[in-house]
Amino acid sequence: MEMERRKEELEKKRQKLAELRRAREERKQVFTTATQKQEEKSVERSRKEQIDDLVKSLLKDKATGDHPGTPTTSKSDDVEPEKGITSHHARLSSISTGYSPGTSVPQSPSILAPSRYIPDFSSFEAVILDIAPKELILYSKEVQTTERSFGPPPPNEDEIRAKFLKEQEEKEKARQAALEEERSRLEDEKKKMQQLKDISEDVRKKIISSNEFVEFIDHSTKIVERVLNENYDYMKDYSIIKDNENDDQSGSRVKYVNSFFDDRWTKNRSVTDVNWSRKNPEICVASYNKNPMAMNEPDGVAVVWSLKLLERPEYVFHSQSDVLTTMFSEFHPTLVIGGTYSGQIVLWDMRSKSLPVLKTPLSASGHTHPVYSMQMVGTQNAHNLITASTDGLICSWQLDMLAQPQETLELVHAEHSKTDEVSVTALGFPENETAAFWVGTEEGIAYQANRYGRAGGKAGINPYDVYKGHWGPITGLHFHPMTGQHNFSDLYLTSSVDWTCKLWRAKSISKPSTSPQTITPLYSFEGADDYVYDVKWSPTHPALFASVDGTGKFSLWNLNVDTEVPIVSTQVGSQAKALNKINWDKEGRKTAIGSSDGRVHIYDIGELANPRDDEWEILHKTISEMTTENHNGRYVVAK
Repeated sequence: MEMERRKEELEKKRQKLAELRRAREERKQVFTTATQKQEEKSVERSRKEQIDDLVKSLLKDKATGDHPGTPTTSKSDDVEPEKGITSHHARLSSISTGYSPGTSVPQSPSILAPSRYIPDFSSFEAVILDIAPKELILYSKEVQTTERSFGPPPPNEDEIRAKFLKEQEEKEKARQAALEEERSRLEDEKKKMQQLKDISEDVRKKIISSNEFVEFIDHSTKIVERVLNENYDYMKDYSIIKDNENDDQSGSRVKYVNSFFDDRWTKNRSVTDVNWSRKNPEICVASYNKNPMAMNEPDGVAVVWSLKLLERPEYVFHSQSDVLTTMFSEFHPTLVIGGTYSGQIVLWDMRSKSLPVLKTPLSASGHTHPVYSMQMVGTQNAHNLITASTDGLICSWQLDMLAQPQETLELVHAEHSKTDEVSVTALGFPENETAAFWVGTEEGIAYQANRYGRAGGKAGINPYDVYKGHWGPITGLHFHPMTGQHNFSDLYLTSSVDWTCKLWRAKSISKPSTSPQTITPLYSFEGADDYVYDVKWSPTHPALFASVDGTGKFSLWNLNVDTEVPIVSTQVGSQAKALNKINWDKEGRKTAIGSSDGRVHIYDIGELANPRDDEWEILHKTISEMTTENHNGRYVVAK
């Protein structure tokens, strides 16, 4: 039976092969026939082209009249297409008789060529299109085969069984190898656990108290806390439409963000200064004075806080004296600078430990009195730190060398009431200015001073220009940032313990006075109920500035909206503690406020920070009106 079945299959395959050969011969014959027809058409087309070339050459010879044996005819004998057969017969008659039409003189028979028929040709234009023959696709529905018909025969049952057994064997080997690897890993873990169990209590305590372990735990927990403090709503449903009827009102209010406080480092201390990082906008640094209840703690500390780590500080830096002012280096984002009560300038590095990496010596070459203000001036490649102390000494420092100041300048005034030295409490440089600066003093007077001597003036205080308007020590001085269409860099604000803030216009340093002159403020803001401890211009909005006072009020003023009262006044904290310092972040949206109870409050002012396009023009008109009223003898006061 098996042999007969195989014979039948072989016979069927022979028949299929015969059918395939026959179909191949038919397709070959059809292709040969089509090729012959194409060649015949090509030969016929070439013959037509030869005939056309011959006709064109004959017409050209006829037009020139240079053929031998052709009789000379007059102009009237030209062949015209519209004359047709009549003109053709006339031409033949003229040639046969030997006479030219229109003449009576017969031509000589000796010069006439044998008569022959000359056809009448005409030129025409034709477009020859070579259309390919229609392609004929032939196939047979009777014979249909697949590639498998000519491939190798399918595997038999023995081959399939052997392949299956081989695959099962390979899988079993892989499973056994994985089990062996897992078994060895568990044994290694058991050995490690046994070794840990064998550690004595003393060794365990030593490991836990080691600096490496403490640093690892501190760094790891900071990362975990940052992730946990992320306030993104992961369950937010965007398909739900919420009530936004209060959005318009929320844009005109300040929003409380957070208060930074630490029981160990900031309790029983007061914030003396705050400053935002320009490189990392989410961190700020605050300086603190001495804690009288902790004798073993350092007298002064500077703490770096992060908006991503709300419960504890990022870094804590120590100082041997109260830190009265602090700031991030504008050109070195990891460096923190501090001015102390002892007069030392200290430099901390966030890549190092809590102690200063550099500090100035306690000697007469530098400051020996409290340093309440300092500012960085210059560019990335050439910058200096300018510091001022209450003994009237101005020092210029290079951050990489604090052993001695680069420059020193003593501010003295010959007509000073008690001492020649001027006690500096606030310092400010105009935008892009490195030589001329203004200082606020304990007696409530502001002076203009020069770091270097120039034409018409010496280095030191300009004794002729006296900015007089406050009746108490000046606590803050800040120049307007130079942004926008108009340049307001000559405007500066001062705050004082006389419960006022005042707006001044600095006199041009290129035209110093030659006689004593008292300069009064352009405007006085007297809306506070206690000492005003600090005032700062917004870095982005030209007419916006903020002030803080002793009653715990944080006030926002907009000169383009109202010059008499602040547009927003917020009570900071629940206990109404005095607010010592305020500072804006780089974008002008957040403020850091330092209070006397050791807390740093962060507020977001929202849409109030965004200026309109016409804010600079409106402020220019407002300042012009204030200047006109001041020149007319009217001292403008806002109560």
